[in-house]
Amino acid sequence: MRKFVLKIFLAVFLLSLAVIVGAYYYGRYMLSQPLPVAVTITIEVKRGDSLRKVADRMAEQGVLESAEWFYWYGRLSRKDKQIVAGEYLLEPGKNAIELFTLLTSGDTLNYALTIIEGWNLRDVLRELENHPKLEITIDSQDPAQLAKLLGMNYPHAEGLLFPDTYFYKKGTRDIDLLTTAHRRMVRILENEWSRKSAWSAAATPYEALILASIVEKETSVDSERGRISGVFTLRLDKGMRLQTDPTVIYGMGDKYEGNLRRKDLREATAYNTYVIKGLPPTPIAMPGRASIHAALNPEKTGDLYFVARGDGTHEFSKTHEAHVKAVRKYQLRRRDDYRSTQ
Repeated sequence: MRKFVLKIFLAVFLLSLAVIVGAYYYGRYMLSQPLPVAVTITIEVKRGDSLRKVADRMAEQGVLESAEWFYWYGRLSRKDKQIVAGEYLLEPGKNAIELFTLLTSGDTLNYALTIIEGWNLRDVLRELENHPKLEITIDSQDPAQLAKLLGMNYPHAEGLLFPDTYFYKKGTRDIDLLTTAHRRMVRILENEWSRKSAWSAAATPYEALILASIVEKETSVDSERGRISGVFTLRLDKGMRLQTDPTVIYGMGDKYEGNLRRKDLREATAYNTYVIKGLPPTPIAMPGRASIHAALNPEKTGDLYFVARGDGTHEFSKTHEAHVKAVRKYQLRRRDDYRSTQ
């Protein structure tokens, strides 16, 4: 009887082993066959997806012929927890094993968002709307509220996002992207502050950022930034008003329609530097590193005025008389309501 039971047990064992070995090799064969993908496609693993959910979705989309083989390959290879969320490019000719390797590589599709030097906060928030791959969580344009949301140690978010190109993958939250831009600005501001000139008018890094934002709005010519910063620094030293148009425009907000009028220059706002003395209360734009450096390292030229030539550069003057001549030369040829920063 024992011999009979032993034979039965051995037969079952061998049969089971044959089934397992056969299944293994059949599974390897199935997994090594090219996937039914004729062109390069984008596939996605969503945040929180289990291996089962990924396998089933791939089968539903026609990427996998069998979700089961893919699922059990991941489980038996103990890589089921290594799948990284994101979008991937799957090329023709790949098999299921190569697909699994792709999904655990983290080589996800990246998208780019660029913050342009001189943009203000509204410009940045408007640009977020052009990126549907981002998860939009911010529903306010209030600078004070945004400062809290982004964990800023400042009461106002304007000027505190560093202009650069930032890469992200689908599903990244807008607040996380802007937090990265803010931390970059803080690091660069701290680095430039450590190398500031003794003649800098900025008493704090934040004041440097405010002045840098004005320099950024006044010129895109790198060779002029330090000189324009020098004009504003000398004016501040002498107790003169800055009289810079970009601050007036910022203070007008939506009321600005493209032209500055004389009455706009006389209207009292917290940002109208034709009316107030010193710097405005906050930055007016996102300055780049060159403008931050210029704000902290102004050039000593003795210039007190500058006027736009119309070609992107400026004419600088040390006296009001010379400035008036420059204004007549470069501006009075244009429309009567045109103004440029003094």
